[in-house]
Amino acid sequence: MEKSMKSVRVLAAACALLLSFAASAAAQQTIFVVRHAEKAAATAAQPVAKGMMADDPPLSAAGQARAAKLAALLASADVKYIFTTEYRRTRETAAPLAAKLKLQPVMSAAKDPDPLIERVRQVKGSVLIVGHSNTLPDLLTKLGVKQPVTIADEEYDNLFIGP
Repeated sequence: MEKSMKSVRVLAAACALLLSFAASAAAQQTIFVVRHAEKAAATAAQPVAKGMMADDPPLSAAGQARAAKLAALLASADVKYIFTTEYRRTRETAAPLAAKLKLQPVMSAAKDPDPLIERVRQVKGSVLIVGHSNTLPDLLTKLGVKQPVTIADEEYDNLFIGP
């Protein structure tokens, strides 16, 4: 129950932030940054599919539900571009929003954020970036966030919003 309430509080706070950015979003770029949703645990019963890397699992059922909630949350945020990494879990996190908005996500290398930052600064309109717990802190710093950010392995419910 406590975890569920935390998710509701985070979702409510994100909605409030979205509403406060609504007026300025039309005039400037808004950048939404999230970590991929919960990934499926690797098990002996689920061998790695042909052509799929062992460290590239799909989303779990909870992750799929979170991705759907993210799509609902950002559906009216005027997102024009979606950026993911090459990993399946980021692509699957972005997929419901991409489908809803009829956008084709752009893949960027997880380990090299500089080309992504350059691309985000060149595009007109708001963007969603889906990354990883170990890459988002550096990415956020490069986007101008002054306060250090850490994301724990079990944290999937942060939505960073900035100009």
